[in-house]
Amino acid sequence: MASIEENFPRGGIQKKPSEKTGKAPKPTTEQDNLFDVRHEEQSQKRKRNQEDLGKRKKFKADRKADTHCVLFLFSQHLCEGMLLLGCIKEVSDFELVISLPNGLTGFVPVTQISDAYSKMLSKQVAQGELLEDLHSLLDMYSPGMLVRCIVTSVEKSADGRRSIKLSINPKNVNKGLHASALTSGMLLSGFVSSAEDHGYLIDIGVNGTHAFLPRQKAQNYIKAVKRGQNLNCVIEQVKNEGRIVRLSVDRSEVAASLATEQQNWTLSNLLPGLVVKAKVQKVNPLGISLTFLSSFTGIVDFMHVDPDKSMNYSPNQVVKACILSVHPTSKVVRLTLRQSFLNPGGSPNQLSNDRMGAVVEESTVKAFYKQFGAIFELDDGTHAFARLKHLSKNRKSFKPAAFKAGCKHKCRIIDYSLMDEMCILSLKYQVIGARFLQYQDIHTGDVVQARVLALKPIGMQVKVTDGIKGLVPSLHLADVILKQPEKKYNIGDEVKCRVLECNPAEKKLFLTLKKTLIQSKLPILSKYEDAEPGLITHGFVVCAREFGCIVKFYNDVKGLVPKNELSAEPISCPDKVFQEGQVVKVMVLKCEPEQERLLLSFKLSSMSASEGKTVSNTLHPSMVDVKVLKKKENGLEVSILEDEGNVIASLPTVYLSDFVANCKLLWHCLQEGDVLPRVMCLSDKGDRIILCRKSAVISALQEEQVVRNFSEIQPGMLLTGYVRNVMHFGVFVEFPFGVTGLAPKSMSDKFVTDTKDHFVVGQTVIAKVMSTDEEKQRVLLNLKVSECSSGNPAAESFSLLNQYFKEVKEIRNLLKRRESGIARSLCELMPGKELQLVVQDVKEDGSALFSGSCVKGLTVTATRYHLGGRQLTENSQHSAIVQHIAEEFAIVSLETGQLAAIPIASHFNDTFRFDSEKLKVGQTIYATLKMVKVNDHGVVLAVQDPAKKNVFVRVRKESETTLEEMLAAAVTHSLSVGDIVTGTVKSVKPTHVTVAIDDKLTGSIHASRILDEVPIDSFPTHTLKAGQKVTARVIGGRDVNTHRYLPITHPHFTRSIPELSIRPRSYTVFLFVCFVSSQYNVLKNWLEVEVTPDVRGRVPHLMLSPSTKVLKHPEKNFKNGQALSATVTGTGVTETNLFLSLIGIPSLQQSTITVGVIAKMIPHVGLTVTLPGGKTGKVSIFHLSDKYTENPLSDFKVGKVVRCYILANENGKIQLSLRQSRLNPRNSSKVEDPEITSTKDVKKGQLVRGYVKSVTPSGPKKQTKKEKELEKQKKEKELCKLEAALMDPSRQPQSADDFDRLVLSSPDSSILWLQYMAFHLQATEIEKARAVAERALKTICFREEQEKLNVWVALLNLENMYGTEETLMKVFERAVQYNEPLKVFQHLCDIYANSEKYKQAEELYHTMLRRFRQEKSVWLKYASFLLKQGQTEATHRLLERALKALPTKEHVDVISRFAQLEFRFGDTEHAKALFDSTLNSYPKRTDIWSIYMDIMIKHGSQKEVRDIFEKVIHLNLAPKKMKFFFKRYLDYEKKYGTEETVLAVKTAALEYVEAKSSLADA
Repeated sequence: MASIEENFPRGGIQKKPSEKTGKAPKPTTEQDNLFDVRHEEQSQKRKRNQEDLGKRKKFKADRKADTHCVLFLFSQHLCEGMLLLGCIKEVSDFELVISLPNGLTGFVPVTQISDAYSKMLSKQVAQGELLEDLHSLLDMYSPGMLVRCIVTSVEKSADGRRSIKLSINPKNVNKGLHASALTSGMLLSGFVSSAEDHGYLIDIGVNGTHAFLPRQKAQNYIKAVKRGQNLNCVIEQVKNEGRIVRLSVDRSEVAASLATEQQNWTLSNLLPGLVVKAKVQKVNPLGISLTFLSSFTGIVDFMHVDPDKSMNYSPNQVVKACILSVHPTSKVVRLTLRQSFLNPGGSPNQLSNDRMGAVVEESTVKAFYKQFGAIFELDDGTHAFARLKHLSKNRKSFKPAAFKAGCKHKCRIIDYSLMDEMCILSLKYQVIGARFLQYQDIHTGDVVQARVLALKPIGMQVKVTDGIKGLVPSLHLADVILKQPEKKYNIGDEVKCRVLECNPAEKKLFLTLKKTLIQSKLPILSKYEDAEPGLITHGFVVCAREFGCIVKFYNDVKGLVPKNELSAEPISCPDKVFQEGQVVKVMVLKCEPEQERLLLSFKLSSMSASEGKTVSNTLHPSMVDVKVLKKKENGLEVSILEDEGNVIASLPTVYLSDFVANCKLLWHCLQEGDVLPRVMCLSDKGDRIILCRKSAVISALQEEQVVRNFSEIQPGMLLTGYVRNVMHFGVFVEFPFGVTGLAPKSMSDKFVTDTKDHFVVGQTVIAKVMSTDEEKQRVLLNLKVSECSSGNPAAESFSLLNQYFKEVKEIRNLLKRRESGIARSLCELMPGKELQLVVQDVKEDGSALFSGSCVKGLTVTATRYHLGGRQLTENSQHSAIVQHIAEEFAIVSLETGQLAAIPIASHFNDTFRFDSEKLKVGQTIYATLKMVKVNDHGVVLAVQDPAKKNVFVRVRKESETTLEEMLAAAVTHSLSVGDIVTGTVKSVKPTHVTVAIDDKLTGSIHASRILDEVPIDSFPTHTLKAGQKVTARVIGGRDVNTHRYLPITHPHFTRSIPELSIRPRSYTVFLFVCFVSSQYNVLKNWLEVEVTPDVRGRVPHLMLSPSTKVLKHPEKNFKNGQALSATVTGTGVTETNLFLSLIGIPSLQQSTITVGVIAKMIPHVGLTVTLPGGKTGKVSIFHLSDKYTENPLSDFKVGKVVRCYILANENGKIQLSLRQSRLNPRNSSKVEDPEITSTKDVKKGQLVRGYVKSVTPSGPKKQTKKEKELEKQKKEKELCKLEAALMDPSRQPQSADDFDRLVLSSPDSSILWLQYMAFHLQATEIEKARAVAERALKTICFREEQEKLNVWVALLNLENMYGTEETLMKVFERAVQYNEPLKVFQHLCDIYANSEKYKQAEELYHTMLRRFRQEKSVWLKYASFLLKQGQTEATHRLLERALKALPTKEHVDVISRFAQLEFRFGDTEHAKALFDSTLNSYPKRTDIWSIYMDIMIKHGSQKEVRDIFEKVIHLNLAPKKMKFFFKRYLDYEKKYGTEETVLAVKTAALEYVEAKSSLADA
């Protein structure tokens, strides 16, 4: 394709016919595909093939106009090393966003600015503080600046988009330039490298060249030259073959600069941004081909033709052009003819802010390019470009005919290309109608739909639109903090968010997923100026401290709720009441916008009337009348009449009644305008009041059988609530005031396969509180009817039935008013109403058909059984046949012919029946009448009698059997006691294991029936796993409904749940071990345990342990299923409830020590203490402490657990003492105020302190003058005696004051400080010991490094023994900071090893090996540690690592030391091998020989020692060293050998001397 080569050569010098083969070029046809990228980069082989193809093909003459290969630039055309001219579009802290030709965008990281700037960044990071002369990118660059770039990489993301990474570093951009190629007049870009006295050094990226910019010239055009700043420079002068150049930044010179042939530009160093004079070669609608610098060719695409002259270009016309890009391999040069780029140093035209995102109703097509897009003319006359993909929704819907010149379209401006000076358009209707196009379109408080992109530790990344991404912080993922958000959200999920903060400049968007904030209709508080006093809005708690709560709103607006404004009732610990992230409704009290101070309140009493009632209803549910406004799918929208209809509320369908069947009926019957009286305000969620009409919930509230907050909940409570949610693992139940609890699947009398079969959302239930978790604010509930009922099922079921028919009467009255026709007739028909009917037919079975005007359209029948009968009486029992079954009741006919209604459920929670338990039409049952007077519904009320068997009668022919026995509810079995069964473990609970014996029958193994010998504190049930096969013996059974233990003689034993045992030795042997059955009951102060399946027990608080630590937190020390050894102290009434003790029978004899709980504090008298066994004792004020204090009761409070010493126990009165001298007599610390029990304890001259016991009316006796004088002399003698004692140097310190005096005299002595610490530790005063250590570290002189290190080591020991791992690490980090790190590491390793914390020690050694790998001592110390642990193989591997890490000169010494350690703690044979191999390699190391000899003399045999000496004396060593070894050998033989061995050594020495003499003579 010669024409393509001629018209648009691939860069380089234009070829002439003579340069080829001398032949004239053959005429060829031209290509239609002008922008095909394949023409830019292809092999020579491909070129030849195309040329051959061009010779064969012939095209029509009408294709001449658009046959030139002008390439449009796509991101896939870019490659590494391509040079481009770009324009800065955006500037951020860490990157520049660059606009590139043809609408492309690239990014320059902060590390690709220049080498000098990168060095300064690295220096700042290393120093950790800001550098004064390091300017940010925002200070040096601004949008609109033109920069030269080079492509460093083009990365393709997962969604198929390409990210273009660029560099403006002159070292990369100007890499094609060499010093020798530099000439005057060249236009280069450079960066300020440094400031000198007379100017600036400029980095132009040319190796071996120093560029200098005179200060005077620079200051004329640049106000402040900054280091790292980009400058357009013109070379003024070149010296020393380009090694030194002088630059100019004169704007006129830069603007007028022109690349000329004299500057010797080549294709390898041609730079973008150069302005050249060019000659038009060919003109085409898609672009123009040019020649420039005499021999170079280039192309101008249709977007870079000057719009004012686009139709006026002609061949051979001379124009000015600016180079846009240079391809590194094909050398294709692209240029622009736009005026903004023809004056270097200028900047392109920019778009006004109000046009971005604007919708243009009519834009006219100017030109359409089928492979790239279309050029449009906008309403303001400017041109814009739309890429092909933005012309239609997809390729299928694209119609080229719609884009002929002159066609008009609606479009939207989605971007602006600075390098093309054109708006970028989109014609897609979804883009035109999009709510958000850029960050500027998003406003605080907007509710948006987003898609989940990723879950990260800081939160969830979401995508709002293609160009807008946001972050939902982890605090805002839900109304509560989620620990595992990945379980709630999946990547790709659509979520509804609300904008918390939007910063378009930094492209940062923060959103929230808190439903309360999203649904809130209260005003948005996004700036302090909007916070007017009285404003009520929603916020979220970010901090709760003792001073109050900090609440945050939108746009980082935050305020303080002081402690006194948290609630109407005082709150002592706000951090326990309010949680971080909790959404709250607050009222503004005061705001100071200038200081950004905001004062808030949670007390909303001062707001407007309607709002006030809303909140008061939330805090204190009350009864209101409401009017129906609108019926919705899931409920009613009503207005509260008490608020004059201003307050709108919601009454969900499921809250209309306690009975699920009536809820739907009521919703159907109620119409707009109906008034409902006595409806309860249940809650206020997100500005939406929720109402409730459940009579059971209302009754519970009126009877105060509710809890208002979590703190009021206690185990054992029965609470009325409603099902909030039904999950596969259990049911969530909500109560009034918003408290919610979970009832697991196991909390039912029957086996639950699917919870949805048992409960529905909104259903009323009564729940029993089983346990609470204050830390996690969780409540565990029980819905078993056996646990939650009052014990009288007949009364309960009758009450439910009565309430049901009351509601049915209300529904009937509503239907009478509303319905017409048959429905109205049915409502007016009541059982018991007399009718005038005509018999129509009598059937064979005796039944009759009737008709009449009052029953028109209805079928009326009467069976032969309804004959009338006797008078009914209350509580009489009757046989009845089931005629009809509804959801809540069944209609039965009595033998008297009357109808009765019986309840189906006996309790709110009785919601599930097996098929065998369900009533069936025709079934005969026995019923007890409860109301014989016919009620408004025409039926008498009765309850089912469970005492007699029910029979089933189905509709039958005369020949069929009339009665069939009903199947029993429980699975019957033929097992008896002693039978051996095999089953599979189904589930493992703390106190029992459920075993599946076959498909229908399950058994239970109690914790006491698993092991013969139960280890104390173990969990026997944990020895079995789900799915495990077990063989067990039947030992009893449990009742199906109540789970109570049944004896083998019980008549229902064959229908019970078998109780099993797998104890191997004997199935009857019984050891007295009990098992914890539930958590410690804080309310009752006892621990509930199970001894056997039918024997339970309670352990009172003080019987749990003799340790005060355990008694302070019993709930942490006893777990469900834990085995305990107990002593029986008494039995209950039934003898199956035991009173137990875990400490044996408590002995309260004189001189014994026990534990107690302070029950009462009496000022000036003492304490009353509750003791084990329920007894009480008295502690006198004189026996509270060994030290006199001004306020002796200040350290005590009611409920505190204390250790007591029993002074006396006489006549039931127990006297106690809390003195440490009584409780810890071995404690050596001195008693400041000793106990005085008699006059013998007082010595003459003794100083005593105490408390006044009583004061007589006469007062104290008056002293005489002589007595006063004697007392004065006595005090002086005592003082002299005390001073003499203090001056005695041999006296040991006895008190803190003594130590204070000593350390004052010798402040740098670490021994004294350590003794001071030990003094406090003996008295278990840990904090005081810590304080002494901190004083020592501050007091000891900084030069005394060893003394300070001693204190640090003592402090590490203290934290290791008495502190936590966290406190130890904090001290360790400080010690490393202030001491030589290696010593501190080594001391901590020793501390860990001495305290047998081997795992921590090993981890620390690994850290040391990484940090101090060049330290020989570290390797040796770790080797010693490993050998002491018996890890010889690990030591061998460690030696190999040590030899790799340490210098070669240290190897011999290290091997020797390892061998010595092996001799002491490890393998002696391996140690010998180490020594032998070392000495074979280094035979002249006499020091190693000596060490080896010493060790072998100590540990080896005489033969081995002699072998070593023999080796040494035959070495060729210096005579002085040989003399030393011979002497050692002789001494050894004299000590351990015989005369012969001594003589042999002497002979050998003589031979050595003679050999040396003869050698010397020779």
